Amino acid sequence: MSSIIQLLPDHVANQIAAGEVVQRPASVVKELLENSVDAGATEIKLIVKDAGKTLVQVIDNGKGMSVTDSRLCFERHATSKIRHAEDLFSLGTKGFRGEALASIAAIAHVEMKTKQEQDELGTHLIIEGSKFVSQDVAVVPKGTSFSIKNLFFNIPARRNFLKSDTVEFRHIVDEFERVAMAHANIHFVLIHNGSEMFNLPASNTRQRIVNIFGGRTNEKLVPVNETTEIVSINGFVCKPEFAKKNRGEQFFFVNDRFIKSGYLHHAVMAAYEGLLKDGTQPGYFLYLDVPPNSIDINIHPTKTEIKFDDEHALYAILRSSIKHSLGQFNVAPVLDFERDNTLDTPYDYEGKDVSMPTIQVDSTFNPFADDAPVKPSSSSSFGSSRSSSSSSSYSSPSFRKADKMPAWESLYNGLDTASDEITEVNFESEEVTGSLFNDEDVEQAVYKTYQIHKKYIVSPIKSGMVIIDQKRAHQRILYEQFLANITVQHGSSQQLLFPLTLHFNKSELAIISEMKEALQNTGFVFAEFNSDHIVVSGLPVNVTESEVSILLEELLNDLQQEVPDSSFSQSDSIAKSMARSLAVKTGVQLSDKEQETMVNSLFACKEPGVSPFNKPTFITMSVEDLDKRFAL
Repeated sequence: MSSIIQLLPDHVANQIAAGEVVQRPASVVKELLENSVDAGATEIKLIVKDAGKTLVQVIDNGKGMSVTDSRLCFERHATSKIRHAEDLFSLGTKGFRGEALASIAAIAHVEMKTKQEQDELGTHLIIEGSKFVSQDVAVVPKGTSFSIKNLFFNIPARRNFLKSDTVEFRHIVDEFERVAMAHANIHFVLIHNGSEMFNLPASNTRQRIVNIFGGRTNEKLVPVNETTEIVSINGFVCKPEFAKKNRGEQFFFVNDRFIKSGYLHHAVMAAYEGLLKDGTQPGYFLYLDVPPNSIDINIHPTKTEIKFDDEHALYAILRSSIKHSLGQFNVAPVLDFERDNTLDTPYDYEGKDVSMPTIQVDSTFNPFADDAPVKPSSSSSFGSSRSSSSSSSYSSPSFRKADKMPAWESLYNGLDTASDEITEVNFESEEVTGSLFNDEDVEQAVYKTYQIHKKYIVSPIKSGMVIIDQKRAHQRILYEQFLANITVQHGSSQQLLFPLTLHFNKSELAIISEMKEALQNTGFVFAEFNSDHIVVSGLPVNVTESEVSILLEELLNDLQQEVPDSSFSQSDSIAKSMARSLAVKTGVQLSDKEQETMVNSLFACKEPGVSPFNKPTFITMSVEDLDKRFAL
């Protein structure tokens, strides 16, 4: 009987490994950038075309490779990072498995140019699907240049699983930002389809964060510094007032390697306890330096998860250090035990007896006595103005008499001569001869709406009653309104007297730019579109100025994972997101008119029964159902 188990050919094994290592163009970017960092490069340039599907090129000025190394680097498990199994527990570099270049070469057209500093000539290598096409000597600058073309050309099924160019490029930007933030001393450049997206000169950590996420980020940052035997923590956290609903600006770096850790994230959230609004997330850029032998970074294929030896101690140190920084920079309320010196007893009074204050009262004082001194007041000026306007002179006896009167009595001069007669005014009465409403209208007016617990609207109907969820109903109403405006490309807009300037990072601006036309159809008017901010000069009629930033933030959060390709899908996503953001929330008191309008608008919709997210908007209860309940 023949053997069943067989060894796989190398090209098949490389394609299987590529499925784990290379999931999308961003995976290629990550591996090549990390190799350039490990090569000691001070300048790294990333050139991308069609979101990496056509070209991913990484050029660095690192140490380069010899002729032999340039050929060996494409073999499986060939690496310069480790020699023994024990080296896995003392890693100080990024790539160490030796699978990246072999896996990339198995599914793409690879062109490599490399030269070491001491060599006069370099090496030019071309590989297509793990097959070496050519290897020549060439005149190339110091360093290495990798060009990855036509990714997944021989695996069309994997290529079909790739998302739109916008989504794939956003993943590339994410990987680029993570490597760039971990190595602020390296000059990074990102060029996409011929346009420069990032140009990050070598700087410190704070400047690198500001260069990536925009100038307004600088005012958000609170420094964190803590050094212990277990871990050394550096970096920044954002002030609570700048917390967002999405988790975009949250980065952990352990030994200059980006990681994801829900456990450490929980420690950060615990440090912000009592400072954040419900549903918001703080931003943070934290760099942890731990001994290499205390972590295991080989537990995940993408090496984004790390196992720590003493997680509990790390949790406590991280939480306390962030709490200390927030309190030190007066971001969080703290107890002040410093004594105010102004409240101390002066030295002159120390040792003296306390004497009670004395109160003197003139019991004979009468403010209404005739000989009481008349103090000048507003009434005297009032009296003089009256007398000056009259025809009598200052020497008239009547004025002298008034002058001797107390000031308050002069206000009532002449009132005794006023007429005591009161004229009676009669109004013509109208007799109501009829009613504005007939009997049917009066009977219909009885069927009014009622709001229960500021959440449900109850309205009687012929067969019983209908109970409406006000939030879901309003979502359905707004969704169909926005979708109609986008479809007919005619959204009502209200112009702002003072345009709003909103700041976003480059990846968020790319999404807004992709959705610009659909947003304009809903009523938004964009006056400017710059590299780090936009200027909004007009809003949809049902959007207030205070809701704009929240609305766009939630829209970006909804579109963060996927930007639809077709125009209808884009319009549908925008309409759903805006409806969810602007819909009336549970707990809002509605007037009778608002309740009636919501009921009428809901049943005027095309699909009133469900919300845009396929949740029921109302239920009905018939009289028979109520009778059955009372029959128990």
